[in-house]
Amino acid sequence: MCNVEQTRLGGNMIVFDKDLCTGCEACIKDCPGSAIKLEDGKAQSCRACIQCGHCVAVCPVKAVSIPEYEMNEVEEYVEADFKVCPDQYLRAVKFRRSIRSFKEKNLEKEKLERILDAGRYTATAKNMQACTFVLVQERMEEFRQLLWKEIPGVLEILKETAPDYEKAFRSFYKKWLRNPKDDTFLFNAPAFLVIASENPLDGGLAAANIENMAVAEGAGALYSGYMMRVLGTSPALQEWLGIGEKKVSCCMLLGYPNVKYRRTAPRRKADIIWR
Repeated sequence: MCNVEQTRLGGNMIVFDKDLCTGCEACIKDCPGSAIKLEDGKAQSCRACIQCGHCVAVCPVKAVSIPEYEMNEVEEYVEADFKVCPDQYLRAVKFRRSIRSFKEKNLEKEKLERILDAGRYTATAKNMQACTFVLVQERMEEFRQLLWKEIPGVLEILKETAPDYEKAFRSFYKKWLRNPKDDTFLFNAPAFLVIASENPLDGGLAAANIENMAVAEGAGALYSGYMMRVLGTSPALQEWLGIGEKKVSCCMLLGYPNVKYRRTAPRRKADIIWR
């Protein structure tokens, strides 16, 4: 039987395998919360921690684990597999575009899982990992119908709370009534993603990585402030999505672009202050 030190403090459990631990102190030096100490030449927890996983990642002999996490997903670092070429990464960022024309084709499940994994592995404040990802694709038509059913009520609320949005959304509604394919809210995208989180910054950071991963998978995305406004005004849509008490941090349309871009788009000169 392995000689392990299982420490649960404040509800968190970190496991140190004493047979493997060499007492090198790499985990102690890298722990952001100073939550690890050396006792009898072996590492062990000394206070509650945020379970950031740095100790797991830095240990040279794989002596640390966090049982409640998906330890089977931990990957060994191989530079050739992990390193990203800086020039290629910057070109990818420069080439991405907001997509408003999508192909009538669903995203494959395995691609969606990888795209959402990019959000799941994004850093969160205090390692809360408290983002909820609601991906609508199989029931997209049901959601679309509920959305347009809710729009008249949304317009009445916005008339009092945000008249500029009410005016714009009413024009969208009239266009849709004339032609249901003219959808300025969902742009006929095959998938709709809602990110809800306790900390809005967590959701925003996750969304950025999700979009980059979507582009890497050959898909495209559109951040939708319009849909954030609609969801914030419609309890029925919030209930359908099942986001609970968390606040919507981001709404995003996903799908394969039905447009081909041939070059990057220009930007203004950067406003940078060097000190």
